[in-house]
Amino acid sequence: MKKTLLIGLALLSLLFSASGCKFNHENRKALVSGLRQVVEAYAANDTGNAVKAAVKYKAPAGDEALLMQQVPKECAQQILRRVGYVVSYNPDNRIPNWVAWQLTESHTTGPYKRAGIGFQADSEAKGVQVTTFDYSRSGYDRGHMCPSGDNKWDKTAQEQSFLMTNICPQDHNLNVGDWNEMENQCRKWAKQYGRIYIVAGPILYRQKHKTIGTARVVVPEAFFKVVLCMAGTPKAIGFIYKNVGGNRPKDYYVNTIDEVERITGIDFFSALPDDIEKKVEAESNLGDW
Repeated sequence: MKKTLLIGLALLSLLFSASGCKFNHENRKALVSGLRQVVEAYAANDTGNAVKAAVKYKAPAGDEALLMQQVPKECAQQILRRVGYVVSYNPDNRIPNWVAWQLTESHTTGPYKRAGIGFQADSEAKGVQVTTFDYSRSGYDRGHMCPSGDNKWDKTAQEQSFLMTNICPQDHNLNVGDWNEMENQCRKWAKQYGRIYIVAGPILYRQKHKTIGTARVVVPEAFFKVVLCMAGTPKAIGFIYKNVGGNRPKDYYVNTIDEVERITGIDFFSALPDDIEKKVEAESNLGDW
């Protein structure tokens, strides 16, 4: 079983490397077929043990495919791969389009914490370089999309979570309040299910946006977070948070991923087999989690 799974993942890795970020029809069809076989094989095994046996690893190809989201063609995008996450960075807006990562229990319980790490400009980012000083006296927090608390498992991963390409201007009360509560909830789900996939990013409702700093960093009107779990019966859920303070229960923010896609134009988890993608992206029941 393990040998079959490893062979399947290796084949997917070769396919993904050959196809790059933008799949043509044949590559995507092959990738979906391969991913389906991996998912079915994985589900047939002892999922909990399989997850815990692979906590310090380079993301296998099936995971890499699930971390790649599809933005509209007109959207500026630079894909940056980090140890702990993948970011679609928008050099026009100076914030990410989305940030995606997988989360396991071991990712949240390692020895590497944020103490002593400062926010850093990303030297690989195209366009105007955003620095921590662009946020100074702006009235907004430097809001992590992939949080520091999800990157305790690796020193470099923790440091890279403070790159400005992983940051958006975020209301302070949201950052330390309901957004932080959802980050903690995701960690609980990672412990419960073994592994989950998360995508977070900004929502820009308006044609014109407020900006901060000399780099003119765009201030989002809201944020999204979508979560996918493939353990057992696959399921997913979406959340939308306005970029203001609040103290509301989690179900206040719940949306289907279909709705998040409609608002953002992003196609989430497109590497899933179509029947699974259609089913999970129509769900919005927090009680199922």
